[in-house]
Amino acid sequence: MSRWRAWAWALLGVAATTALFARFGELRPGFAWLGAVVLAPWLAAVDRTRSARGALALGALLSVTFTASVFGWFPGAIAAYSRAPLWLCWGVFLLIAPVLELQFLSAAWIRGYARRKVGDGPRLAWVPPVLTALVYVGTEWFTPKLFAETLGLGLYTSEVLRQGADVAGAPGLTLGLLLVNECVVAVGQGLVARRGLRLVPVALAVVLSLLGFGYGHLRLGQVRAAVRSAPGLVVGAVQANITNIEKRAAEQGTYAVVRDILDTHYAMSDALLNSGPLDLLVWPETVYPTTFGTPKSEDGGALDEEIRAWVAERGVPLVFGTYDLDGEREFNAAMFLGPSATGELAQSAYRKTMLFPLTEWVPDAVDSPTLRAWMPWTGRWKRGPGPRLMDFRLNGGRVLKVAPLICYEALFPGYVAEEVRQGAELLLTLSNDSWFSGTPAPRQHLMHAAFRSIETRTPQVRVTNSGITALIDPTGAWTSELEDNQRSSVVMHVPASERLNPLAGAWGDWLGPVALALAAVLGGWLRFRA
Repeated sequence: MSRWRAWAWALLGVAATTALFARFGELRPGFAWLGAVVLAPWLAAVDRTRSARGALALGALLSVTFTASVFGWFPGAIAAYSRAPLWLCWGVFLLIAPVLELQFLSAAWIRGYARRKVGDGPRLAWVPPVLTALVYVGTEWFTPKLFAETLGLGLYTSEVLRQGADVAGAPGLTLGLLLVNECVVAVGQGLVARRGLRLVPVALAVVLSLLGFGYGHLRLGQVRAAVRSAPGLVVGAVQANITNIEKRAAEQGTYAVVRDILDTHYAMSDALLNSGPLDLLVWPETVYPTTFGTPKSEDGGALDEEIRAWVAERGVPLVFGTYDLDGEREFNAAMFLGPSATGELAQSAYRKTMLFPLTEWVPDAVDSPTLRAWMPWTGRWKRGPGPRLMDFRLNGGRVLKVAPLICYEALFPGYVAEEVRQGAELLLTLSNDSWFSGTPAPRQHLMHAAFRSIETRTPQVRVTNSGITALIDPTGAWTSELEDNQRSSVVMHVPASERLNPLAGAWGDWLGPVALALAAVLGGWLRFRA
């Protein structure tokens, strides 16, 4: 085969996998099966290369095309936020794609290396596929990923298969899909080479599929049996769809905008309270876009007291997003206002720890006046102390153990698992997805949050300013959904359930380091075997 023809086949493999990724990433019901073949064209293309440089090139190319097809909404959102040229945002985003999706490069390199070491003999034919899968999963664990994405997340649309995430999280589903893809590649290569149908990879793919569906059906029944029919908590959620706050503040003045935000949330909350009794009211992230409890002006102090008086008069606890100030350090926070043991109104704050790079937080090591001059849109929040359980008193004296999450934090399995291990009964997520309204991002973010409920088997109340607000049950199903770019409010009946202790909740994101260790052992054996 000529060199140019070989590269044509290689590029066709990358294009086919990119197209499958774009479809698989839409999270449409009925397309979960694409995960079984999505990487097969690219893996087959890597197998056609005869050099480490060629394999790395295919990995880098897929990282760019994958980033553009699945996260193509991101450069536009950053351009709108930073007011930087769209072409510049696209250029930087694609330039760093190989770093953000390093698993494609590492998997391609180790695959080529392993194939050269084992040769064409059948005895060790299993080594390259297994090593590829382990390195892929391990690389995803230790490299920086803005969106914490992994192949297994695409199985959310299968109610049965997604239940397997309570063993090793979404990376566990990824490992299973990678092995099935390897079976597809082996079968296809056998047919192309006219060696007939290879029964071993067919049998392995069937066994893996049966294990996934069997465990999913079993676990789904167990989780549903653990959920009680009577609600354990009644929550009112407000999604006012008030966006572009900074722009409006520049045009109308900050006080006028905050006044409008509060009046809108008061009115929508009163409508919920008039519909029936509530245990808790929740407003979204940074809905009160200034510091609470440490006012920066007389007007700010008056608004703080107004919120306290409103909560006290209604007699219903409130959780809302705001800023928290400690000296000169400012935090993105969730404020809890509710009754104390003495009957007075008590307040406590949870400070967001996992901040989005640059837009929310700049590490002290690189922060400088020069950086701020070049990128004036960079955030100035500081990081909170880490995973923290909140004991929140409700009316009647009941203490609700809450695992608070603010926006980006819902992407990190280990962070959420640590809060649940402290005894949380409820995941409470406040988010602001308005920068990505009208794109696939709000639904992708909601899907990430749903996996946290599957991994920990803990119900979740998720409230956003512009969508998607939803109640997520321990099976990962979402209900009481308020769509993107919609102003509405909803009453959520949170189910009470028996405490389940899944492996993913107890151990967190454990598969990544285990996969790396196994890959090191297998790779070392391959390197030094006689």
